[in-house]
Amino acid sequence: MKLFGRQDLLLIGALTTALIVVFSASISRLLDYVREIERQSGLTLMPALVLLTAAFLFHQYRRNHVDQAKAAAAEMATKAAQHRAIELERLVAFGQALGRALDFDSIRTAIGQHLSALADTENVWVLVREGTGWQALAGDTRGAEDVLQWGDLAEQLLATGSPDKTPTTLPISRAVGFPLIVGGSAMGVLGVRPANGALEADRRRIIEAAAALLAVSIKNAQLFREVRENSVRDALTGCYTRGHALDVIDAELRRARRSQTPVSLIMFDLDHFKDVNDRHGHLCGDAVLNAVGKRMKEVLRGSDLKCRYGGEEFLVLLPETPLHGARRVAETLRREIAERPVPWSGDALTITASFGLAQTLPGEVNVQAVIARADQALYRAKDDGRNCVRIAADTATVIVDETSRQNRVV
Repeated sequence: MKLFGRQDLLLIGALTTALIVVFSASISRLLDYVREIERQSGLTLMPALVLLTAAFLFHQYRRNHVDQAKAAAAEMATKAAQHRAIELERLVAFGQALGRALDFDSIRTAIGQHLSALADTENVWVLVREGTGWQALAGDTRGAEDVLQWGDLAEQLLATGSPDKTPTTLPISRAVGFPLIVGGSAMGVLGVRPANGALEADRRRIIEAAAALLAVSIKNAQLFREVRENSVRDALTGCYTRGHALDVIDAELRRARRSQTPVSLIMFDLDHFKDVNDRHGHLCGDAVLNAVGKRMKEVLRGSDLKCRYGGEEFLVLLPETPLHGARRVAETLRREIAERPVPWSGDALTITASFGLAQTLPGEVNVQAVIARADQALYRAKDDGRNCVRIAADTATVIVDETSRQNRVV
């Protein structure tokens, strides 16, 4: 630590001059004594004393300079250590946030809260491979151009397996990409565009560590999603299981009551399905169920709930759909099932189904009551010869025939 600064030089000079004046008599006697010794002994003490004094002062100056350099280096090392500690704390916080994330929404939140600070820039992207395409998990990639450019960059990075070089053929060549790799399998890319156009070695190491944590978290989220999907979906038809569907229907009825929107329910049953199993075997029955699941996926909307209610019985929930719209959907699905035979052992099996429809009453939230009305309509369809659509009798509904613009009560 420096005791005196340049602003103190005048004060030091004045103090030195004052001391010389105060001790001038003593200094004069000391010099006379030294000259007397020189005369008697024949030695040259004064020049040697001056040289020794100068050497001592120079040595002190050099040692002070070295001490200052060591102090500056120690200060820089301390700041660097503090900086690394801060970065490590950020990295640990990022890892803890990812450790609590079990889905992509939670991962997005963790990325938004921590990744920009770790990368020291707001220009950060995360792309995750979804099938043959790319999904923007984080970053402002709503513009199609950015997604396509980063998709191209991701493909090239994953092909080379090296994050050290960014392809210069892309308009975003100043950016640096880091592959997200777990178990030797690349599942995405973390992209960073540094503010000054280049990444320092320390910053690169921090981002590489963050990319490793992020890759593991994304993989865990994907596995968790697969496990959850498998637990609530029927593997044979791809439809939701009965228990999960009842929970979803309950939530949808409550939402519909708040928004005062119509909700319709379709229940259908495959006709003479037992005969299919008895005549052709259960493997054929499985093929029929699988084909019905595919027909439902083709006909119904993504927002429609598809449920295998039990055996060969199915439920379809149509949010924000009045009864006349639900009837059109049911008729379309009925035709798709009846007019597209299921191939089996070189033969084609014609399958039909009977449908029952019900619409929720105003303010109704009783799931079992709605299902019971649809079930009653289904039994009416069975009694009326099967392969037809019937509507719950206690639902007073007027269906508009759009072809004739006339009303008829069903």
